This record gives sequence, C-alpha cells and structure tokens, in this order.
Amino acid sequence: MTSIQHNLQHLRERISAAAQRCGRDPQEITLLAVSKTKPASAVVEAIAAGQQAFGENYVQEGVEKVQALAASQGIEWHFIGPLQSNKSRLVAENFAWCHTVDRLRIAQRLSDQRPSHLPPLNVLIQVNISDENSKSGIMLEALPALAQQVAALPNLCLRGLMAIPAPESDYTRQLAVCQQMAAAFNALKQDFATIDTLSLGMSDDMDAAIDAGSTMVRIGTAIFGARDYTGSVQQ
Repeated sequence: MTSIQHNLQHLRERISAAAQRCGRDPQEITLLAVSKTKPASAVVEAIAAGQQAFGENYVQEGVEKVQALAASQGIEWHFIGPLQSNKSRLVAENFAWCHTVDRLRIAQRLSDQRPSHLPPLNVLIQVNISDENSKSGIMLEALPALAQQVAALPNLCLRGLMAIPAPESDYTRQLAVCQQMAAAFNALKQDFATIDTLSLGMSDDMDAAIDAGSTMVRIGTAIFGARDYTGSVQQ
C-alpha cells in the first residue's frame, strides 16, 4: 500500500466516523483531494486508490494536470483558487467545477467562455465568512443578489457555497462559524433547486464542518504530504 493510498483510507475512515457521530450518512460527504503543487504522478497514485475528485488552486498548473490525465476515466477537476479575469477562459474550458465565484463579472465570463460541447460549469459562490481582508469572497448579506444573477447565466449551474473560515483551534468556535455557513446554504436551497453542495472544511476543521452539514471537504497535505512551493507554477 502506498503512502497516498494509506492516507486516503485513513481520511475516509475519519470522514465516516465524523459523519456517524452527528447522525449523517458518510456517503453525503465528498472528499476533494487538493493536489496543488503535486505532480501528476501523485494524482495517478490517488486515482489508483479510488479517488476521483481533485482540486487545484493555480490555473496554469491545474490545466497541465487536467490535460496530462485526460485519458483517466471518471476524474472530476475542481478549481478552488482565486480566479483572475484573464484566466477565466482556461477554467471554463478545462474544469468541471469552480468554487470561487465572488462577483458577477467572473461568473459572466465563465458562462460566456464555457465551450458549447461541455455541460454547464458547476459553480459555488465563495463567502468570506470570517470577514478577512486577505481572503476572497462576498459577505453573507450580498449572497442573495449574487446567487440570483449567477443562477440566471445559461452555461453555469449554481450548486452551492464555499468558504475558508479563519484558523481556529477551539472546536466550539469552529462549529459556530461552520453553522453560519450551513444556515446560508440551507436558505439558498429553498430558492434554487440545483443547490446541493457546501464546500467547507479542511484538515484542521473537518470534523466541525461535517457536524454543521458540509457536503465536501478539501484535503491536501494529509493525502499528498507537505507541499513544496519552490517549483510550482503559481498563477
């Protein structure tokens, strides 16, 4: 068993245990393997271990992996990093999901640039739930208006919300922030039939996110090991 295979097995067990503790079905929670800065060979190892959903933060690096592994069946690529307007076409043409929509201009470009032979691009609206200046995302009060605008775009499918809460070591405080996101997610579900995804939780707050209702957790180093940023294409 490779280390990646072992790590994935351990994470799946951890997700299952967290779900069962709060009375949820583990099958409701998708593990998104964050492969940024890792070579395509590491992704191949994860695929061999049964992993199908992968997240990339840097457009150019992600596109290279998408294209290198195009022959792999059943693989789903998620763009989860900040998106600049001049890179939107690459995301629209190569990814199945974009987690970081936080303004209408980006959403409009993604819709306009989505190739007609591909299904609509699945998008999540990023919420800056901890109101951090260093992070992208909209405030919760701006969510209803942006959701209406994004849902109306023809080549996008609004699937839900994403957030990166501020680091917090106390479980109770982690849970409180995650519950805020879950409340916004559940409210959105009342207005749009396509809403089914809450991308929330990383290694340090995964249990609280699952407890609150996350349907997708984003895990990187716990699968692939520590990242080396020296040779990565960060753009």
